[in-house]
Amino acid sequence: MDTLYLKIDENVGVHDRRVFLKDIAQISCSNKEIEARVKTMLFPEAVGREPGRYVKSVMEVIACIQKEFPSLEINNIGVPDFIITYEKQKQPADAVSWLKTAAVCVLCFFGASFSIMTFNNDVSITELFGQVYELFTGQTSDGFTVLELSYSLGLGLGIIVFFNHFAGKKLTADPTPLEVQMRTYENDVNDTIIEASRHVPKNERKTTQSSGKGITG
Repeated sequence: MDTLYLKIDENVGVHDRRVFLKDIAQISCSNKEIEARVKTMLFPEAVGREPGRYVKSVMEVIACIQKEFPSLEINNIGVPDFIITYEKQKQPADAVSWLKTAAVCVLCFFGASFSIMTFNNDVSITELFGQVYELFTGQTSDGFTVLELSYSLGLGLGIIVFFNHFAGKKLTADPTPLEVQMRTYENDVNDTIIEASRHVPKNERKTTQSSGKGITG
């Protein structure tokens, strides 16, 4: 008896309503003819008419395969439930996309600057530097000394080192803190969507997904 191994990630993306098993799963079988045929099998009602997120069970995939190969042994080594994210093919960035990116950059720049300034005011950093400067030099600070200069340079370097990213390049091979947080957020979103789908009656779930609305996060 041939054995087929099936592995599906928690969230897979597709750009076409016609979804084949090779688009959503890693498939391996000692019988390469069966493996090739399974990869080209169509997964019925995988997504709806509109882009969105659709929760599916690996049992649906197994049932689809067993219709064609009733005696085939299937081992699932992936997740029991997964999400198919249906998105339309992305178009090249246009002027509007560049303007949006520029607006986000400007907001982040001034927002971060405002946050740093308000923090410095809250802790009276200028007064503190003045006191430290006078304590060590015996002179009154004019507001621009080696302390302010080193603090400004150290703040910028600290941000670069912490976020492990500068000018489109990583300083090390480790993921950046932002990538870690985004991955954590994506995992939480996937878990929430899958958990929410388990509380939806099967008949309502099928009607919702087939209408193209899906379960969106």
